[in-house]
This record gives sequence, C-alpha cells and structure tokens, in this order.
Amino acid sequence: MKVCIYPGTFDPITHGHLDVLERACRLFDRVIIAIAENRDKKPFFTADERLNLVTENLARFPSASAMVFNGLLIDFAKSQQADVIIRGLRAVSDFEFEFQMANMNRHLGPDIETILVMTKEGYNYTSSTLVKQVAEYGADVSEFVPANVVEALKGKLG
Repeated sequence: MKVCIYPGTFDPITHGHLDVLERACRLFDRVIIAIAENRDKKPFFTADERLNLVTENLARFPSASAMVFNGLLIDFAKSQQADVIIRGLRAVSDFEFEFQMANMNRHLGPDIETILVMTKEGYNYTSSTLVKQVAEYGADVSEFVPANVVEALKGKLG
C-alpha cells in the first residue's frame, strides 16, 4: 500500500487544494492530509477548525483522511509510514521554496520521495491568504473555496 502525505496549513482549504488531493488519490492507495499546527504563521482558523473544514470535504475521497500534526513534516511522514510527500505548485515562484523543502526532507528522510504537481489552470492565482484577504472586504469567494469554508469565513468575519 502506497501512502502519501499532503501537508499544508489549509487556512482555509481551497478548490486548488482539493484539485491536488484528487490527483493524489488517483496515484496513491492512501492520502493523509497533514494539517500543520504552525502557530508561527498565526492562522486565521484554529487547527481543529481547519481539520473540520478539511474533513467535511473528504466524502468524495474515500482513500483520504486528515490529521493535525506539529513538528517536522518528515517525522510525521515517517510515523505514518508514508512513501511520498505531495505538494502543489501554483506558479514558478512556489518552486524555489518547495525545492529547498524537498531537498531538506530528502536529507532527513531519504526513503520518502517528494512529488511536486502543478495545480489545475484557474487555481494558479488562488491562495488561502488571498482568499482570506478578499473575504475580509466582503467579496464573494465561493469560486475559490468549498461552501463550508464560505460559511466559516462569514462566521469568523461577522
């Protein structure tokens, strides 16, 4: 059984994230969405809220599950007996950071591969940060995020 870790803060999950998840599910037997607690990023949603928002979108992905983790991604991947880490690329600007992370993870866990996939056209300019910023000004973000996220943003922003 090939196990894949799909890490991120998912603050909040977007259609771009779900696009990468859908492709990961076609490639691997089991996909674990690894939600980074990462308090340094000062997330908008708590780890539990992000876990709930992600989990509510997994019905169409029976081989996927979601978990919150803290610490090094490679340690989490090893604890889950993962074979692969998958990351989405929206633009060339994402590549340098992902390249550095992939090389560090290879150094720390040489048996775990990293695969970088480009998001589907139309999602390449969408980020969780941008979605939150636009939502703060009352704009409709339903084109970029699932319905449960739209409602959660409305609830948080009043």
